[in-house]
Formats: sequence, C-alpha cells, structure tokens
Amino acid sequence: MPPSPPRVIVSRSRPPMVALAIAEALGADLVEMGSAGAKVAAVVQGVADVYPHAGGQYEWDSCAPVAVAVAAGLHCSRIDGAPLRYNQPDPWLPDLLVCPPHLVDEILAVTRSAFY
Repeated sequence: MPPSPPRVIVSRSRPPMVALAIAEALGADLVEMGSAGAKVAAVVQGVADVYPHAGGQYEWDSCAPVAVAVAAGLHCSRIDGAPLRYNQPDPWLPDLLVCPPHLVDEILAVTRSAFY
C-alpha cells in the first residue's frame, strides 16, 4: 500500500498561510482541530504529521505540549527553524513548528523561502 499523504493540522477558523504553503509543498491533507495543545498531541499520537502555527500565542499555550513532543522525539522550533525560547520577559511566541524529524528539512525549505 502506498504511504498516505502527510497531514498538516490547522485551526478550524483560520488556517495560517504558512500551513497552506507547507500542505501544498508536501502534497498534504489538512486536518482541522481546536487548541494548540490538542494539535501538538495529535502530532505526538500520529493523527497529524505537521503543526505549523504562525498566528502567535503565549508561551503557556505551547510550553507543556512542546515538552511532551520533544520527549516523544519530535522536532519543535519556530517556523524558520530557530529554537523556541520560553521564560522570556515577553511571553509572546510569534510562531511554532512541530513535526517528525524526517520532514524538517522539506518544511523549513518551504517556510524559509516563502516567509523569510
């Protein structure tokens, strides 16, 4: 059986352009879901493959889910590949990427060329 296309997880109400660009580049399907924690958990569980978030969020929205994802062996960074930095004076995180390591290079090629 051929492998299924990757699944990019997005918000129900407002999928970010970066997620749409990644989905197009990977030939991926979009999966709609609610909270940031649920989206990261979906990647951890294999229900989705990529969670790109570019709308910004506070660090408390993603710090615990990202810790679980890192412990599960997933790649977690900003959408340009820069490290996520928590416990900063300004708790706002502009973007987030969670995915399996084997997809990182392909995703970062898209995000770096399209958005930076």
